[in-house]
Amino acid sequence: MDTFLQQTINGLSLGSVYALIAVGYSLVYSILLFSNFAHGGFLVIGGYICYFALKSMGVSIWVAGFLSLLGAGFSAVLTERLAYKPIRERTNVTLYLLIASMGMSIVIENIFVIVVGGRFRALPPVIPTHPVHLFGLATTSAFDILSLLAAVFFLGALQLFLIKTKWGLAIRAAAYDLKTAGLMGVNVNLLISIVFFVAGFLAAVGGIFLSVRYTLYPQLGMITIKAFVAAVIGGLGSLPGAVVGSLILGLAEMLTAGFISSQLRDIVVFSLLIITLLIRPQGLFGKNISEKV
Repeated sequence: MDTFLQQTINGLSLGSVYALIAVGYSLVYSILLFSNFAHGGFLVIGGYICYFALKSMGVSIWVAGFLSLLGAGFSAVLTERLAYKPIRERTNVTLYLLIASMGMSIVIENIFVIVVGGRFRALPPVIPTHPVHLFGLATTSAFDILSLLAAVFFLGALQLFLIKTKWGLAIRAAAYDLKTAGLMGVNVNLLISIVFFVAGFLAAVGGIFLSVRYTLYPQLGMITIKAFVAAVIGGLGSLPGAVVGSLILGLAEMLTAGFISSQLRDIVVFSLLIITLLIRPQGLFGKNISEKV
């Protein structure tokens, strides 16, 4: 029972980090109808900004984290303006955006390999990782609890932004029909920039926690494939679906690692993807709309 509770907490912690990343996938997809595979690059950018701010500037984790979130957010906006906007203005074929995002993912990864090198780097011990006993029922780490709380905070803030603000209303309207939103007076280019900034911002939060969990290296962004799988399971374009899919994936990974074998965790993850595509291709919360490819 103790092991089950511990692995459940670990799974929720990992799933909550996946959720921060998966929400970014779903946000972009809901507006532009394509999966931004350069999203993992923003996670890496956030991780490296945090690392060098801590190591070179000697600032606190709060300042380093703030710089990391802003840097990743503006990098996402810059990527959209340089790589995606010219394509959007010339064609409505979302396949070209998808291909461009794959190219940008490779570009970002190789920039870090060339500039900072491909070796693994460990963030300074600024986030507690000591064991925590939960009411004598289970033992987990402070890191897992903090990552779970941070994810709840940022996802809650995103929900408030989407519900309570003018631009949140515009994003929800554009998710139904971007062209109609533009005809109603919404600045579409600014709206898309805001969406990419938010997606990059949240990816950086996940990047910081994943850098502590797995160490930091240029290919760390590849882990966003699992967040993408979570978004697909929950339903691409659905933010609640991205969160639920991520929690399911995190729990499946940790319970498999704890009770069966850690070598099978990836098999379980991608088996869930295949089962979802066979039984309910639109995902748990997605809409069955044939144009969204």
